Amino acid sequence: MKLKVFSSDGKTSSEKEFADLPTFEGDKGLQAVKEVIVAINANRRQGTHSTKTRGEVSGGGKKPWRQKGTGRARAGSNRSPIWVGGGVVFGPKPRDYSKKTNHKVKSLAFSRALFDRVSAGEVSVIEQLAIEKPKTKLMSEVVNRIVPAGKVLLVDAPFATETALAARNIDRVYLQEAAELNTHDLAQYGTILVSATALETIIARVNGGKK
Repeated sequence: MKLKVFSSDGKTSSEKEFADLPTFEGDKGLQAVKEVIVAINANRRQGTHSTKTRGEVSGGGKKPWRQKGTGRARAGSNRSPIWVGGGVVFGPKPRDYSKKTNHKVKSLAFSRALFDRVSAGEVSVIEQLAIEKPKTKLMSEVVNRIVPAGKVLLVDAPFATETALAARNIDRVYLQEAAELNTHDLAQYGTILVSATALETIIARVNGGKK
């Protein structure tokens, strides 16, 4: 499969063949992509939300007023869910949302997501993600030459300190280490710009069966 390879300053580019990138036919792997993305999102949920039932809110004990003769609706407790400050019916309680996904499904999903993004021309390679000084302006100029608009995911292995400092203040730019790149990252951003070193790591992961 061919990818566009840019120089470190983003001013020149050429197409290069990468034979080790994954290839797919038909719908193979699409269900795995869905399952893995759902699992990643679920595993990020803290599950700490909590509400109080009528047995947990303060108050109650005494009947607010007598059953008959007041002209008001009968009431037995100010902890009732229909009262302000009363308990919550079927409200959320702390729970574990995590989902388990086996290794083969993760590997298949990652490879399929990578294939789809490469096939769509949404993955580009930069020879090196490096700038002379940790200046946001310098990093922004390089990124704008390659990707004029939209969200961009920069992938390196690992990031140089200067690059990370320069890129972190650009609103539309996000950073991810090649070793930590996952299916959700591949699906989330409009354009993915990987360094040559990062691409080697990604290809090794795909061919080595890693997540």
